[in-house]
Amino acid sequence: MSERHPALHTRACELFGVDYPVVQTGMGWVSGAHLTAATSAAGGLGILASATMTLPELRAAVGKVKDRTDRPFGVNLLPSQPDAAERIGLIISEGVPVASFAAAPRPEQVARLNDAGVVTVVTVGAKRHAEKVAALGVRAVIAQGGEGGGHTGTVPTSLLLGGVADALEGTDVVVLGAGGFHDGRGLVAALALGADGVAMGTRFLLTEESRVPDDVKQVYLDTPLTGTVVTSAIDGAPQRVIRTAMIDALERSPGLLRFPRAARNALTFARESGVSLPDLLRTGLRMRKDQELTWAQVALAANAPMMTKASVVDGDVEVGILPTGQVTGAIDDLPKVAELLERIMDSADATLRRLGA
Repeated sequence: MSERHPALHTRACELFGVDYPVVQTGMGWVSGAHLTAATSAAGGLGILASATMTLPELRAAVGKVKDRTDRPFGVNLLPSQPDAAERIGLIISEGVPVASFAAAPRPEQVARLNDAGVVTVVTVGAKRHAEKVAALGVRAVIAQGGEGGGHTGTVPTSLLLGGVADALEGTDVVVLGAGGFHDGRGLVAALALGADGVAMGTRFLLTEESRVPDDVKQVYLDTPLTGTVVTSAIDGAPQRVIRTAMIDALERSPGLLRFPRAARNALTFARESGVSLPDLLRTGLRMRKDQELTWAQVALAANAPMMTKASVVDGDVEVGILPTGQVTGAIDDLPKVAELLERIMDSADATLRRLGA
């Protein structure tokens, strides 16, 4: 085919060293080595989700990605993890070119990564947050609107993205849009709003290379646009998930009844991610300080990863939760990652040429 429209080679392509301005986000329990390598090998930027891995598991996953592709990829981090410094050290020593954060990193974390030549990316949900992390020296932001999956805000992507792009205009910070994107028309819309590309989670979860059980993928495919809900009943923070009987039960139960299970989940998550009890307490103290949380909210924060694991790893949707973007209602197939990326780029090219004509 002829060369694609030049507008599709953006600053994001240059910054990450990839062919396509499309990022596969670091979804806990989902974005492992198999999916990440497939995305990067196909021309996008794959990101490993490290928060649900122990440090040895992360080291092994990085090695598997490097064995499968020589293309750039990233690792997603939680800045409050007790071994965050060791994880950053691993990223640097292994030559991983991109580090992404789901929350605002500390200045010293950004400085260390920047000094090592690692590109830092932070997900934000408000214009002021984008300005704050840009001042720290991050190289890119992902502006995620309310349509996005997992923890999310209330401002729709169509309004958030333009505001973030305006706030960072004239800087070298690359802007990506997230929340509601799944095809080439969406990519063009993001570019029109001032972004340099898109980041997608649910669309990549629903691919052949995603290791989510097939029957769980079918639940996602069967969910309509109106089948998701933003709830704070899981861990105290707004989170978009598929509405299930479990979610309905959680929302009906009094807050005090959620706490004992949350505390048990906190200990289970600590054990499975290789965190000692003293480190868990130190992390809780840091979360209380940084995010102004109560101890109950700190304990509840472990609910999300463990209940997500129950569904997307163990396949038990009766006791687990299904984080998702609202876009799941617009997806009806499970393509290979390479096929998906080519389809997105072909559609974006056709859209730009139609508009240009």
